[in-house]
Amino acid sequence: MPYGGGNYRYELEDGWAKLPEGSSTFFDVPDVHVDVLDRVYITTRGEYPVMVFDQNGNLITALKEGSFGFPLGSNRSNRHGLCVGPDDSIYVTNLGQHTVSKYDLEGNLFLLLGNKDRPSDSGYVKTAGVDPSTLVKRGAPPFNGPTDVAISPTGEIYVSDGYFNASIHKFSPKGKLLLSWGEPGTGPGQFRAPHGVWVDKQGRVWICDRENNRIQIFSNEGKFIDQWTGFKQPCNLWIDRWGIVYVVELQNRITLLESNGDKILSLYAEEKDKHRVLFAPHSIAVDSKGNIYIGEVSSGSPQVVDRGIAGLQKLQKFVRKF
Repeated sequence: MPYGGGNYRYELEDGWAKLPEGSSTFFDVPDVHVDVLDRVYITTRGEYPVMVFDQNGNLITALKEGSFGFPLGSNRSNRHGLCVGPDDSIYVTNLGQHTVSKYDLEGNLFLLLGNKDRPSDSGYVKTAGVDPSTLVKRGAPPFNGPTDVAISPTGEIYVSDGYFNASIHKFSPKGKLLLSWGEPGTGPGQFRAPHGVWVDKQGRVWICDRENNRIQIFSNEGKFIDQWTGFKQPCNLWIDRWGIVYVVELQNRITLLESNGDKILSLYAEEKDKHRVLFAPHSIAVDSKGNIYIGEVSSGSPQVVDRGIAGLQKLQKFVRKF
């Protein structure tokens, strides 16, 4: 079944990625990333925290539980953001332990940002049944529930600190905190659950301000430049080599936009019930050929079993047809 239209037509490559022998599910895929060689990296909440695949879905590497030591921890739901550096290092956010860690593909730890199990004071107090983003009282230092990480063209590390905070942090390549900005609210430079971060070729910082249903764009010094609105809980974004912006929205939609913000199209907004293609899409990556990869976090839904609903998987590849 084709999706999209015009110059942006896609076909779902069902069952694309091969799981490790003896494993039956990804469980959840909170983040997905593609490197310069089009290798596909994912974080999972299953028994393998990080997996790497080639373009044909063949497994290259699967780092088993425990490979990452204490920063990832035993609570799998803490695994969240992922980024691959130019030296093939892997950066992973742990929202429950309030850390961002840098590893190699063997799982060796090279850098740890944040204080393990010591959240910063954003005024947040957990309240059952209440959206955490409404309980953040102030922007705070690193970290309180970091959500995503990105590397700039010059090597700086940017972290969206968004589940229990309302801040963006910029670090030097060696991990020195250079800058933090943000506070709770709806105005420019304010956030409600800053969930995804991307740094473009010009060094501008793009933030998926999820619960404000918008994307904000900043300079590399945290100065507000622009905002794009009209999204449905944007979780993550990717900018491809042609400058097209891909936004994955938690409300089962992918939106493609020109570099000036003009909308190209939205995918999968009309799919319903058992024919739904996406269910809680959480992350997005695009390879050099324009193929789209989507990671989902739908295990919390009682009606969802991995691969149990037509077209539903936790890691999906949509092949672009030129």
